[in-house]
Amino acid sequence: MKNQPALRRGPKPKPGTRSNLVQVGLRMVHEEGYAATGIQSIVEGAGVPKGSFYNHFTSKEAFGAEVIDAYFDRNESKLRAFLCNADVAPLARLEAYFDDRIEAFRAVGFTKGCLLGNFSAEAADHSALLREHLFEHFGAWSHFFENCIVEAQEQGAISNQFPAALLGRFLLNSWEGALLHMRVEKSDFPLIEFKKVVFGKLLV
Repeated sequence: MKNQPALRRGPKPKPGTRSNLVQVGLRMVHEEGYAATGIQSIVEGAGVPKGSFYNHFTSKEAFGAEVIDAYFDRNESKLRAFLCNADVAPLARLEAYFDDRIEAFRAVGFTKGCLLGNFSAEAADHSALLREHLFEHFGAWSHFFENCIVEAQEQGAISNQFPAALLGRFLLNSWEGALLHMRVEKSDFPLIEFKKVVFGKLLV
């Protein structure tokens, strides 16, 4: 008879603790920044002992990658709701999406911005893992824009001068830049200018 492997001693991770840590971390990182958010403050916010963090995450970097994923997952439903609605014209979908985002930033006093953009500025130069996750989600995000632009081009609503993929990436890059400027000005002016150029000149 073969020897049975030794059972792991100690408390088992509680179901839901991992998700709780990620959601608390997401909120704190979005408000305070990745570097300024310590593991101790995360576990205190989640109401769990510090050891619970390392039961679920090998490092703060691994935790940060899951925070990035959770942020995009949370926002993907909004992207789908606005940009995949076949009952609305594609350019109208895009404009409604940006209008919704502008209203959301007004409601919080033009603070925090986009977590993906914040992570890019803070950590992309120092972590291949975080950079990989950011690259993946930025690509998925711009693909939503690209699909709307493809439809608009097929319907003749905008020209085919530039490939839809290029326009999708340009929209996202320009939006991220406008969000940074928004936080500096504490104003929606950069976002309104973005919309004016995109829907008044670019997507025509």
